[in-house]
Amino acid sequence: MAAAAGKKLVIKVTAGADAPERCSQAFTVAAVAAASGVEVSLWLTGESAWFALPGRAEEFELPHAAPLPELISGVQAGGLITLCTQCAARRGIEEKDVLEGVRIAGAQVFVSEIMPEGVQALVY
Repeated sequence: MAAAAGKKLVIKVTAGADAPERCSQAFTVAAVAAASGVEVSLWLTGESAWFALPGRAEEFELPHAAPLPELISGVQAGGLITLCTQCAARRGIEEKDVLEGVRIAGAQVFVSEIMPEGVQALVY
């Protein structure tokens, strides 16, 4: 995947257990990209915000899909996971509550990540 060198992939996942296939696709693409050497930034918004909390990914089940905790580990090994500020606030989630390595940031940071040359943004 040498063609991807120097490129960045920003993925915003808006779905959680409410739309399991869409949710799983976002995490799968992010983990595969990170494993391929692509710089990945995964944003948890909407119902996916719950996966920033310890133990929540273990509760997610989708037949024939990679386990969510493994996908999260894969993303964290080669990328960054961000929880949307407003989504966290609406769910009462604070910085002290989230998985190690997950940051909380807002739209200004998201826009700054997606605007540079060489960045591909996807929304699930």
